[in-house]
Formats: sequence, C-alpha cells, structure tokens
Amino acid sequence: MCQKPLFSGEQIYSLIPQRPPIVMVDALYSYEEGGAETGLTVRGDNIFVEDGRLAEPGLMEHVAQSAAAFAGYGTFSKGIAPKLGYIAEVRKFRIHCLPETGAVLHTALKILGSAGGMSLLSAETWMYASKSDVCSAETGQGYGTVPVASGQMKIFIKDE
Repeated sequence: MCQKPLFSGEQIYSLIPQRPPIVMVDALYSYEEGGAETGLTVRGDNIFVEDGRLAEPGLMEHVAQSAAAFAGYGTFSKGIAPKLGYIAEVRKFRIHCLPETGAVLHTALKILGSAGGMSLLSAETWMYASKSDVCSAETGQGYGTVPVASGQMKIFIKDE
C-alpha cells in the first residue's frame, strides 16, 4: 500500500474510544463526508487471532472500529473527544477468508444514511496478496488484492 495515512499507530487513539488490547484499526488513510478508508496490520498478539489467523469477530470489530475512526475524525476536527458507538445491526456480512498474521487489511466505508445517531454503512475489506498467501488460493485470485470481508452495519453513536 503506497498511500500515506492521515493517522496511524497511537495517533488513532485520538479518533476512537477503544484502547489496547482491543484496538482493531491502526491507520486512517482517507476521510470524506460520505466515507473513509482505514487499515489494520494483523499482529500475532491481537486478541482476535486464533491459530495464526484473524477470527470472524475480529473482522467485524475491525469494520465497527473503522466506523468509529470515521466518526472520530469528524469530532477530532472540532476538538471533541471520540464518542462511544455500538453495533446495532449486521447485514449481509460475508467473510471470504481469514487473514494470517502479518496481513495488511484495507477497509473502505461508505455511509448509506444517518438519522438520530444511527448510521447505516457498507464496508469492503481486502488485503494485498503475495505468492504464498493462503487466502489467494482459497478465492482463486492471483497476485494483487484479495477480498476479505464485505457487508453492512448499523452503528449507533452515543451522544453524551
């Protein structure tokens, strides 16, 4: 990935309310009113890693925290601390493969609608494949990007 992040590493803490060991976003690559792009490097010490792969709940939490980073960037630019958010609903969530440790995930969020503190978003997560990538063999893909997960979520942001 050649894109330089707007926020990365511990800078992300200014955008999301989560703290280690449950931080599931380590980069915000882009932000616009209707969506954002985030990233996560899957590390072996991640609490959602099982048998060297990021488990399903970890992928869902990554998407939810990507939404938190999106919302947090909006409040950060106004000097407001990030607000707590909750997954209200998951729709059509499909997991194509479970990434191995060391994989770099990239997630694109698109806000489909918002009202009363609730936002409906679509998300697509992919990773960049190498020759030895097990997921690329499982999905029939060659080199390049490999789909990891996709779906929709409703996120409720608590207004304090």
